[in-house]
Amino acid sequence: MAAVSVLPDRGSGGAAEAGNCTYSKSEGSLGVDILVDFSYADDQVFDNYAVTVMIGGEPYTLGLFDTAGQEDYDRLRPLSYPQTDVFLVCFSVVSPSSFENVKEKWVPEITHHCPKTPFLLVGTQIDLRDDPSTIEKLAKNKQKPITPETAEKLARDLKAVKYVECSALTQKGLKNVFDEAILAALEPPEPKKTRSFILPWLQTGSNVG
Repeated sequence: MAAVSVLPDRGSGGAAEAGNCTYSKSEGSLGVDILVDFSYADDQVFDNYAVTVMIGGEPYTLGLFDTAGQEDYDRLRPLSYPQTDVFLVCFSVVSPSSFENVKEKWVPEITHHCPKTPFLLVGTQIDLRDDPSTIEKLAKNKQKPITPETAEKLARDLKAVKYVECSALTQKGLKNVFDEAILAALEPPEPKKTRSFILPWLQTGSNVG
């Protein structure tokens, strides 16, 4: 079983984008219809979901753990880390502050608790990268959307397995995120005794303006 933990940075305002991720059978290698809602109420620390994905004709179960990113939960959040096989460190491509949190908060946190566990850097909300209204709001703060090239460089600098990006709204790239996470879990830095794996999804915020 593969488990995915979501660590939203509520200070940046953004569990919604990494949330509401919908898969369907038409997406390709999925064995079932999947609706993954990563949003959560303020009093929740962990939400759990399970989905099945087909890779090479073989089914893999992903356990999705939505983990609160507020500072109030800094001591509780790492409780989900010990069984983790792959982290998904997410940021919104239209939230420079969430991009900054990747290197300032989330990667240091996971490498402190799980230095040998691989992670993917995931850009979300790519449907807004070329949105005129979003670009205008960012420009008022002298900011721009994060480009794939900039994110790929950060992924290399932080030694992420790779950079991938997606849109929960259009589903573009969404299937690839989970496929790449599973592949990373199947080839961990050190051999695992079982094929069970956990993928915390670290969501660092999505507000703009």
